[in-house]
Amino acid sequence: MSNHLSKTNSPYLLQHADNPVDWYPWSQEALTKAKAENKPIFLSIGYAACHWCHVMAHESFEDPETAAFMNEHFINIKVDREERPDLDNIYMQATVAMTGSGGWPMSIFLTPELKPFYAGTYFPPKRRYNMPSFIEVLNGLANAWQSDRTEIDSTGGKVAQHLQAQPKSQKQDALTPEHLTAIANAIRESYDWGYGGWGDAPKFPQPMVLEFLLHHSVVNKTDEYTKLITHCLNVMARGGMYDVVGGGFSRYSTDNLWRLPHFEKMLYDNAQLLRAYLHAWQVTRDPFYKRIANETINFIANEMTHPLGGFYSSLDADSEGEEGKFYVWTLDEIREVLRDDAGFFEAAYGITAKGNWEGKTVLQRALDDSSLAARFQLDPKTVPAKLAESHSKLYTARAKRIRPGTDDKILTSWNGLMLAAMAEAARILAEDDLQSSIPLNLATRNAEFLLQELRPDGKLRRSWRDGKTTSEVFLEDYAALILGLLELYQTDFNNKWFVTAKELADEMIEKFHDPEGGFFDTPNDGESLLIRPKDLQDNATPSGNSLACEALLKLAALTDDGKYRDLAEGALELVTNFVLRYPLGFGRWLSALENALGTMKQVAVVDEARSENFEAMIKAIWSEYRPNVVAAADSIPIKENAPALLRDRGVKDGKATAYVCEGFVCRQPVTDVDAMHEQLKAA
Repeated sequence: MSNHLSKTNSPYLLQHADNPVDWYPWSQEALTKAKAENKPIFLSIGYAACHWCHVMAHESFEDPETAAFMNEHFINIKVDREERPDLDNIYMQATVAMTGSGGWPMSIFLTPELKPFYAGTYFPPKRRYNMPSFIEVLNGLANAWQSDRTEIDSTGGKVAQHLQAQPKSQKQDALTPEHLTAIANAIRESYDWGYGGWGDAPKFPQPMVLEFLLHHSVVNKTDEYTKLITHCLNVMARGGMYDVVGGGFSRYSTDNLWRLPHFEKMLYDNAQLLRAYLHAWQVTRDPFYKRIANETINFIANEMTHPLGGFYSSLDADSEGEEGKFYVWTLDEIREVLRDDAGFFEAAYGITAKGNWEGKTVLQRALDDSSLAARFQLDPKTVPAKLAESHSKLYTARAKRIRPGTDDKILTSWNGLMLAAMAEAARILAEDDLQSSIPLNLATRNAEFLLQELRPDGKLRRSWRDGKTTSEVFLEDYAALILGLLELYQTDFNNKWFVTAKELADEMIEKFHDPEGGFFDTPNDGESLLIRPKDLQDNATPSGNSLACEALLKLAALTDDGKYRDLAEGALELVTNFVLRYPLGFGRWLSALENALGTMKQVAVVDEARSENFEAMIKAIWSEYRPNVVAAADSIPIKENAPALLRDRGVKDGKATAYVCEGFVCRQPVTDVDAMHEQLKAA
């Protein structure tokens, strides 16, 4: 018999719809029931691709005896953290405050007034790992609820006060470019040159930090961080965490060698890493980075795109009940699929009969192209193609396996991140016809989908699945979508993307702005919770505030509207101390600071029609990595609602004309691509 989750739309919640636990989604019905029956709430927060969420579900939530006890003593609520980042944020703060750490599944117990009094993450079914069993926890709390309610209320009250009294960020003196150089140097000094990345295992990719270092390098015309950037990108892409057969990145590496991944694949990781490899290719022209970018694009197109154009949220780590089963290989399987090429492939990836993980092999390059070519007496230039042929054969063979589950809900914020990446890819990778590129088609269809399906009746929503949307929306949804639309506008210069981005920005300001500076994560007409969260730190995804700041800086440059710049600077003032002390946790902010502290270049291109010279100018703008450039373009007459950057721009000598502006000063308009290029390169 199904519980109350059977009527929900989240794949994660639906995974629990047939549990014997009488689960409720987060709803007024459940909260009212807790008060009416005077029962504590057990709040379980997780997500569809979470391995240990599946483990705890199988061990405890599918167990009839455990479920019966939960149903008798608690009101049980399941939350998909990806649909409700506000609840996840609030109660993760509580979990960390009460236990010193956090993670998923998050297991937290609340009073009917939503005050947390006990918290943890995964609990085993029996005592192990120096942890109490889940049923012991339940028993203890049920007894305490009956016999020691005063202590529970006291604890809940103290935790609630702690959350509500979180010190607000104090505005500090503004940072300087010298501060950013010091931060970049500190990041370099803490880099792990032995294995790559930062810190010990588990090793997480840090695309926002890499993007900041790329940005800082280009703006300051230095290559002193290039060795770090390329080292990190290389170790992540040689396999293990990167799927060399099908493309795309896993969530993180469980070991220092980047060999053994946590196999779930998240849309947001791939969006951010795609941009990092694209920009690295622009800076270094190393074809390896271009190949990784193209393979990641193909992975998204083949495995994470809804027929209508939205991008799915994630692929599970597990298949057939085993983590990683879909992705690993035995030596016999490799030889059966590759036959005559098996020896070459085995050498490339160091494959042995013993394997490198539980008797099987997670593919990770052992020999580089030149070493492999020397060993097999080949031209090094032929190695990538020969390996690609083997990858293709393995991909075909792997497709016959049972696939990991797909979380097919469409989240606005994560789609906005991928939209921006695809829009950039379209202009960076297209070498011939920009309009026919794969990423441009993906980006355009995605933007149309988001604006049609996730903006019903003109009101933006966070999540969509099977034609249904949730009612909530958050700051990160607005900010990421605005950035995605602005990148798409700067790729195809279709004015509707800019117009919609500006509309959304004005809505975002109205709904989320905090007069104290920055933005709340929830709208002013949203559900009343224990606190109104305002998260500043960049985590696995950029914070809504850092995205909003970046979007407003770009809008200010395109519109010449000072209010956007003022709001961005007000937000930046909140993170001065944080970025100086914890730069790895504020990577996206650091890139925004680069643009705020430097002088952004504005480029306007106009023509009587979109001539060859017009298109050549557009390609020239994006022929190099220019993170401090915004561009607008149109044919005469300029549309009334086009970016203000295009106003009063005329065509010179009947030719496509470019205006390069910087610091409220525009250079002499030019009609020659090379002349425009020189203006862009000038300090």
